[in-house]
Amino acid sequence: MADSAQTDARDLPGRRSAWRLHGDGRTIAPGEKVLPEERLSWPRTISIGAQHVVAMFGATFLVPLLTGFPPSTTLFFTAIGTLLFLLITKGMMPSYLGSSFGLLAPIGAVTGFSATAGEELEPHAMALAQGGIISVGVTLALVGLVVHFAGVRWIEVTMPPVVTGAIVALIGLNLAPAAWDWVKAAPLTAVITIVAILLATVLFRGMLGRLSILIGVLIGYGAAWLQGELDFSTVAEAGWVGLPAFHAPAFDLGYLGLFLPVVLVLIAENIGHVKSVAAMTGRDLDRLTGRTLFADGFSTILAGSGGGSGTTTYAENIGVMAATRIFSTAAYLCAAIIALILSMLPKFGEIIATIPPGVLGGAATVLYGMIGLLGVRIWVENKVDFSNPINLNTAAVSLIVAIANFTWTPGGLQFEGIALGTASAIIIYQVMKAIARWRGTDPDALVENLAEAPHRTGVPAAGEARAPSATGFSEKPERPDSPA
Repeated sequence: MADSAQTDARDLPGRRSAWRLHGDGRTIAPGEKVLPEERLSWPRTISIGAQHVVAMFGATFLVPLLTGFPPSTTLFFTAIGTLLFLLITKGMMPSYLGSSFGLLAPIGAVTGFSATAGEELEPHAMALAQGGIISVGVTLALVGLVVHFAGVRWIEVTMPPVVTGAIVALIGLNLAPAAWDWVKAAPLTAVITIVAILLATVLFRGMLGRLSILIGVLIGYGAAWLQGELDFSTVAEAGWVGLPAFHAPAFDLGYLGLFLPVVLVLIAENIGHVKSVAAMTGRDLDRLTGRTLFADGFSTILAGSGGGSGTTTYAENIGVMAATRIFSTAAYLCAAIIALILSMLPKFGEIIATIPPGVLGGAATVLYGMIGLLGVRIWVENKVDFSNPINLNTAAVSLIVAIANFTWTPGGLQFEGIALGTASAIIIYQVMKAIARWRGTDPDALVENLAEAPHRTGVPAAGEARAPSATGFSEKPERPDSPA
């Protein structure tokens, strides 16, 4: 079968001079899909690449606007990162590396940037934030190397779904106060933006429905324009063509506690991306997990080195693949080239930078909530049992630590809500689990023992019938799959 894991291992585009053409390159038969090593005709492939740019565009540009980083520089590094990602994964993992929302909170904590203050981002603060981004990238790349050679099982043991879900959720919820600050700057514009996003989600079908954030931002932008909230002075001064502005990083070990917990979020996002693509293509892609993590880490290092936000694999582009059934990495090559060209149009970047606080606040209200609920989604999809007190306490304590933004500053180091919440989730789960297994109070272990006990003792399990005997019941339960 063409989609089998055995076939894809022999079918790497890196061993070919180009992607092979799918069918006649113009049509896709019902039920078929265009695999990563295939492509349609180049005009069609370029159009699919343009769809991927549109899909990632709203979120990718929103991150630098929320942090004060240069939008064109961020877009430049997402394009370079995507090209490197395709190279490192041998063209077998379709993905666009857009801006990571996981880094918003630590960047904000270091820079203190507020879109409502009307001030430029302080250069040294930005440099320190870049140093933190680089530390995240280095750690993620190292994790990728370990996973590539040792496998992914150790991550699954360290961060089961209850822990992963809590970490993702607490990052979104920790950002809530920032959204409120922007909303207060222009409440009417913020409400219009929120309503536009919500309506676009349910009014439109297909790709338009998936672009609800972008549509909402455009409508909010129009509302802000009508209310005189926009300033185009920098647009006229910008050139038409030119390289984006690059900035050198600086380092302070005191900020590591703010940034390193984000590595756990990026690990979860990357593993989730691999699993999603594997499910859609019908392939076992676990062997590419290490390469995926390393590639994202390397891309984040480059972004931090030059003044871009950190990167991550994008769920928005998974939506495009699900809708089109086209998984061709050639389309992502086209998307990266298109994004690279856009990043070299300074006027375009300055227009994006004119988006006012009210629009940012409306979009952030929805997006930060979505980040929080992605953690809940992890719990739901993995059927996390919150009647188990170990799971309940793991989530409860870590979320409150993050939402209240607990702070700890030992020896000049600074640990805030996200770092402490992440540490709480991992430590509470592992320690409670170990003690419960030692004391025999682990609900999961008790359930497992009860399930195994009937077959060891001859007592029937729930729902398991006994065969009739002279005394009314047989001494051994009759298994449902037993022969008559």
